[in-house]
Parts: sequence; structure tokens; C-alpha cells
Amino acid sequence: MFEHENDTIAAVCTGAGGAVSIVRISGPRALDVVRTVWRGRRLPGPDCPRVMLYGRLVSAPDSPGEPSLAVFMPAPHSFTGEDVAELHCHGGSFAARRALRMALQAGARLAQNGEFTRRAFLNGKLDLTQAEAVLDLINAGSERAGLLAERQLNGAVGSLVRDIRAGIVHLLSEAESRLDFSEEDLDWMPRWKFRDAAIELQKQACELALTARAGILIRDGVSLVIAGPPNAGKSSLLNRLLGYERAIVTPVPGTTRDTLEESVSIGGVRFRVTDTAGLRDEDRADPVEALGMKRSRESLGAADVVLWLLDASEPADMRAARLEEMNRARSQTRAKFIPCWNKTDAADLDRETLARAATDGSPCPTFEFISARTGDGLDALCKRLEQTVWDGLPAAAQSGGAAVSERHAALLEQAAERLGSAADEAMDESWELAGSSLRNAAELVGCITGETATPDVLDEIFARFCIGK
Repeated sequence: MFEHENDTIAAVCTGAGGAVSIVRISGPRALDVVRTVWRGRRLPGPDCPRVMLYGRLVSAPDSPGEPSLAVFMPAPHSFTGEDVAELHCHGGSFAARRALRMALQAGARLAQNGEFTRRAFLNGKLDLTQAEAVLDLINAGSERAGLLAERQLNGAVGSLVRDIRAGIVHLLSEAESRLDFSEEDLDWMPRWKFRDAAIELQKQACELALTARAGILIRDGVSLVIAGPPNAGKSSLLNRLLGYERAIVTPVPGTTRDTLEESVSIGGVRFRVTDTAGLRDEDRADPVEALGMKRSRESLGAADVVLWLLDASEPADMRAARLEEMNRARSQTRAKFIPCWNKTDAADLDRETLARAATDGSPCPTFEFISARTGDGLDALCKRLEQTVWDGLPAAAQSGGAAVSERHAALLEQAAERLGSAADEAMDESWELAGSSLRNAAELVGCITGETATPDVLDEIFARFCIGK
């Protein structure tokens, strides 16, 4: 809980190991703090706002001081909306810690997690969706995730939510006016028009909530598991996707004994790729390999997409058993399933025959044909992976215009339910009930942008931030 939101805070706001470290100071005494610890020909102040000045951080009277830069950004034209000062010193942990210690000794206190961004929200510089986008941008693991966070930071989600809330508030004022001025002959909208307006807002809320799945995929990435029998080329494919030798590859079946996870960006989406131990009859496996196969099956159960690799160079009389294993694995996972023949460079394949192969007669996804060794077919496979991820998601979400979070979606779905109730209550002329439903819907939607968010909600959101953000 932030108990002292009007005092002056300080923290290192850059990561460790960079060439430059920045200590940010925000609050009513920000200028006093920076003038206490920093010396230069010209002191930062209101007469030179947002100007980077060269000088020295002086930690003791007899110290020559560390060369550094200082800048002052007066309220309200700063990130937090308060007076903000920054000290730019040398990188590494020592210089940053010393500069922060000096700021704290000069009267600032150490900022809490997310306190700078929280102050920006409380001072009207950001709405809550934009504040959350700051964290999304920091954690972005792919180009799409970064672009999505940038759009949200620029108000893509907030503007849509505010439009829905404005529509709800308009209907609420209509319902309340019918109660307050029931004896007056005012120009109220017909019941059916009120109902249609509520249903249209319900539709907008539901459509926006549906973008959450795309948002989760973009922000968190997609769990892709490469599975299949031993020696099918799973580790070779992982290395090919990564562009470097990450997994050990040998001709010996069972080389991979444990799962191995790495991240790769495909089509702007981050895939968390898991290379698994080859699956075969456990009676033929030693205890270590059996444990690896157990973990492989656990990975299959948690996957978003399974890429099942088959060895096209194996003798034709082994294919029926391999396909049976594949179909059995496919029936035991809810993940999207892509079957793939590997080692096409080492086999003379009848692709048409293999593409129709499904021993149990059930529908089977289209096979891909690749060579992990040469890279042949990899572009088509990557395109297939990208298409598989977006399959079934709204077109607007796929284009990356706006995609809400799980928190937003839950609130939108609850609001949509209240709007449906309000539509029915209006047709029954139960205006008091309709007003209550609409008021609840407005509060739920307002919690997304922060207009009606409680302190507990704010604490939960900003606790996910690191100190300095």
C-alpha cells in the first residue's frame, strides 16, 4: 500500500550492466535533492527545464566527484506529473547504488514497486490500461508484443473502453431521469430503442473481450512442443529454428533425455519451443530415458501447439506403427496438432501417399515436409505455425489493433451480462432495476481504465512492476 504518495521518492530506473545508470527522483523536493548531491557550472532548475547539464556527483567534501549529467522536469510536464529530476551516472552497480544512496540521504525515500507509474496514473498522465502497457512493453518478448504494448500505451484499448462506458452512462442517465421525473412528459427514447442500444453496447463489450486470447498469445508467447519418436530430428529442428547449435545431435536414438526449452520469434510471435525426449515403448527404455519420456508427455499436455516429427527415411514397413503412435498422441492432447515428415533430403518419398496416411481413419491435419538438416520446407512450416496460432481469433485481434488482457476481458464479460439484464429490464419498464444494472456495468468498465478502480486493485497491478518503474 502506498501511504505517502506526496513525498519525494528515488530509485535506479535502469537495468544493471549498461553503460549509463539513471537515478530518477520524483516529488515536491526533487529539485532540492538533486541540487544537494550534484554540482555544475549551471544548476538544474525552472530556468532551464528539460536541459541536460554536465557536472559532478559529490559524495564527500574532499571528493573530486563523479562526472555525471543532471536534468530537471518541472510539474506537470513530466512522466509522473510531479517535479522530476534525474541523475545520469556511470553504469555498473557501484555508481548507481552510490548515487541512489546520496539521493536518499538528501531527503528522498526509496520508491516502491511501480510507484513512478502509479503516480503518473494518479496524476492523470496515464489511464490504467496505459500504466499496464508500461509493464507489457518492459516484458515484451517479440516484435508483435512490443507493438501491441505501444498501441495500448498510446490509448488503443483505453479509448475503446471509454467509448463503451460513455454509452453506458448515457443510458444510465436516461433510466435515472425516468425515475426522477416520472410525472414529466419528457422526450425519452422508446423502450425498444433503449434495449437495442444496450444490446449494441453488450456486443461491443463481448467483441473486445474476445481479443484477450490474442493478447495472451502475443504477450505471453505460444508453447510449442516438438515431439515424436526417437531420432526423428527434433533436436536438429530446434537448432534450425534457433539458428545455432543449442541441442546435442547424434545418430544415436535417445540422445535427448530431458526437455529443453528456448524462445524464438516466428511471424513476430514468441514461441516457447520445447524439445522433448523421443517417445517409444517404455519397455525398451532405460530408467533415465523413461523419465525423459514421462516429462515429454507432461509437456504435450501443457502445449498450445504440438509439432509431431516423423522420420521419412525410416523403412516403409515402420510407418504404420509410427502413424499409430502419432494418432494416439494426438487424441491425448487438446493442443493444435501439426504432423511433419522430416529428413526429406534423405528419402525418396511418395508425398501424396504419406499425406493421406492416417491408420485409424480419423481426420488428420495436413502434413508438412521438411529437412531440418538443409532447411528445406522450413519457411512453409513457419508460415503454418503462424496460421495455426491465429486460427479462430478475431481479425481485429490478429491485426494487432487492440487486444485486452485477461483482467480487462473478465470485467468486460461481467459488464456485458449486466447490459443484457438492463435491456430486458427496460422492456419491462423496470427502470430502477435497469439503472442498477447499468450503474454496475459502468463501474466494471471503469475499473479497466482506473476510473472506478479500488486501492486493492491498484496495489495488485503495480506490485507486478519492478522498483524504478
